[in-house]
Amino acid sequence: MAHTVIAVYRPHEGQGDQTLELLRTHLPILREQGLATETDSVLLRSSDGTFLEIFDWVSAEAVESAHTNEAVQAMWERFAKVCDYATLDALPEAGRVFAHFERIAL
Repeated sequence: MAHTVIAVYRPHEGQGDQTLELLRTHLPILREQGLATETDSVLLRSSDGTFLEIFDWVSAEAVESAHTNEAVQAMWERFAKVCDYATLDALPEAGRVFAHFERIAL
């Protein structure tokens, strides 16, 4: 059963473009490794420049196996150089009943 996740990426100062570039490769790599579904993802940008990526892992086991997958680990190392992971409640929009975000084309 698929597991939908909302991943939150806060770019380091001046690293927004680099973060976006990596996000465009994220799901294809997960799919190549058999970890993410073919369901279209959604990429959003918060008013503070933070990115939200909504996608589906193929299963709970896929999430776990990502932590030992060499291709995924290498990708996550590239992410660590340009952004930090954040939580939804850290977003300026989090306190709004109807939160609005900029949709980014992939």
